[in-house]
Amino acid sequence: MKLTPESLELNLPKLERRLVDFIRGYIEKVGAEGVVIGMSGGLDSSTAAALCAKAVGGGRTLGLILPERETWSEVDIDHAKAVAEKFNMPHALVDITPIVQSFYGSIPIYDSADRVSNGNVKARVRMIVLYYYANKLNRLVVGSSDKSEVMLGYFTKWGDYCADISPLTGLFKTQVRLLSEHLGLPKEITAKPPSPSLWPGHLAEEELGLGYDKLDLILYGLEHGMPLEEIARQLQLNIEAVRDVERRSREGEHKRKPPLSANPWEKTDLHSRFMNTLKYWAHHASTQK
Repeated sequence: MKLTPESLELNLPKLERRLVDFIRGYIEKVGAEGVVIGMSGGLDSSTAAALCAKAVGGGRTLGLILPERETWSEVDIDHAKAVAEKFNMPHALVDITPIVQSFYGSIPIYDSADRVSNGNVKARVRMIVLYYYANKLNRLVVGSSDKSEVMLGYFTKWGDYCADISPLTGLFKTQVRLLSEHLGLPKEITAKPPSPSLWPGHLAEEELGLGYDKLDLILYGLEHGMPLEEIARQLQLNIEAVRDVERRSREGEHKRKPPLSANPWEKTDLHSRFMNTLKYWAHHASTQK
């Protein structure tokens, strides 16, 4: 198998139809009034919002813009508003700064220097707000995590990955970018560097150490059972870079699954669980094509 950008190409009109039908069908099945989605102004949330508006109508797709003081960006807010307006979505801005600060002040071991733990609080507060609106309005929360983030474990557990329906988890980041262009999202959004915005200047590719053009092909090779050495050779990467991606995926397995329940009658084989996870994603990917 060859690892090239062409490996990740998709039939975009067909993909759009399938995802729109997936969202619409589930909303109708559960009898929800509509959906609520957090809008950061970034690639994933903008793409998911566009799909939701096409599936259930802009009027039934509520976009919540949830900035906080430390990472406040007027550019990101403007991008989120532009997408909401393009797809005729009602939207609201909720400054989560007071909630986040209240959490910090209530935690006895709070450490202002621990940016990862503190950033995760922000992601979880955003999810609390989304679910409050969803509960109040009889709607479902739509997630915008993509397959790259899920396979890498690059998300906040019980935070941004937490949702009732996640239309993008079968697509790598580079595929989401292609879909966003197909859906007609503005170039300033489709070309924007991915950022979880958990602290100032936070950029995903800098933290991960590779661009998504390489990361996605490594992950594609892993889910198809390719040897690490062959992946490194084809992508002209140091083997340690590939091993690091594999390690991230393996160690992030607990974030992808419900809490592990003890079974006193069976042995727990973590390696088998990891391999089953990779097989699951390989099957999930094939159903999205």
